[in-house]
Amino acid sequence: MPHGLASLIATGTKLWLDSVDPGLVREARAAGATGATSNPVIISDLIRTGRFDRRIAELVAAGHDDHTIAWALADDLVRGAQEVFRDVWETSRGNYGWVSFELDPLVEDPAAGLTDDERVARYLELGTRWSAGQPNRMIKVPATPAGIRALEHLAAAGVPLNVTLIFTRAQYERARDAIWRGASRRVALETFKSVYSVFVSRIDVYTAEHVRNLSPRAQGMLAIANAKRVWRANHEFWQAHPTPLAQEIVFASTGVKQAGVDPCFYVAALAGSDIQTNPPATNQAADSPSRTFTRTVDQFPPADLLAELDEKVDMARLEDVLMAEGLEKFVAPQKALLAIIAAKR
Repeated sequence: MPHGLASLIATGTKLWLDSVDPGLVREARAAGATGATSNPVIISDLIRTGRFDRRIAELVAAGHDDHTIAWALADDLVRGAQEVFRDVWETSRGNYGWVSFELDPLVEDPAAGLTDDERVARYLELGTRWSAGQPNRMIKVPATPAGIRALEHLAAAGVPLNVTLIFTRAQYERARDAIWRGASRRVALETFKSVYSVFVSRIDVYTAEHVRNLSPRAQGMLAIANAKRVWRANHEFWQAHPTPLAQEIVFASTGVKQAGVDPCFYVAALAGSDIQTNPPATNQAADSPSRTFTRTVDQFPPADLLAELDEKVDMARLEDVLMAEGLEKFVAPQKALLAIIAAKR
């Protein structure tokens, strides 16, 4: 019987690494991963190590500014991961083997002073630029109002999409419907590919801080219930609108943030379908020889527990709070990355 990550993959879960660290990407591919994701936090942390100082010096010598250097480094790292997963992309005919490239989070920085129309225009410009000539690169766009408005146009232009920072089913539906409208404008759907990154662990951090009147059995269960509901909605929608390639949910932010909780709590609860982007430490815990996983993604909490969550949690407020926090978690490291590059000149 398979164990560890092999057991997780055997349930039907596709494993993506939540990193583009070159060494970790190779290890993850050897363990059966079929893709990877990147974001500003990941890129900033990698550059901070000093491992890419020589490349920074080359770009400085070529006369590039800090912003251009930051995106050249992100492009280098994502390209490297794409090469590792290129065989998966080819053998699956474009279903898997993707590496996500996140667009500039400073588009959503309030300090930038952009209007929504200007943000939409930036997403369209950046999305088409960074996807051009990159067959197994997926463009990551946040599920903000401007991001969702941009999705229809990007999908119509043939850009493979990973919608990130999804916290609620309502957000997911707005993003999915925009992408489907865009895809429906295309001549053919053979290369149409989209995934929807539903953030998991931050949901339970939110309820612990803001919904303290949940019963002990309900506290810490909203993340799983919410992710499974979005997964089911996505499954039902694409069953009714079949496409040549799979349009799937990505269970993102699966690393446990609460003390004393099994590090594979979310991994185990969501096993069996679609994609998990697990941080390296979570994958390490999941790969223990003592771990075995079974399909649980379609097993929902009891009806009375779901009813309590529905009654006590204002999902619209949750979305507002977590989206603001999520954007800041990406804006701050992007600014930090620019500062790191400036300091290395």
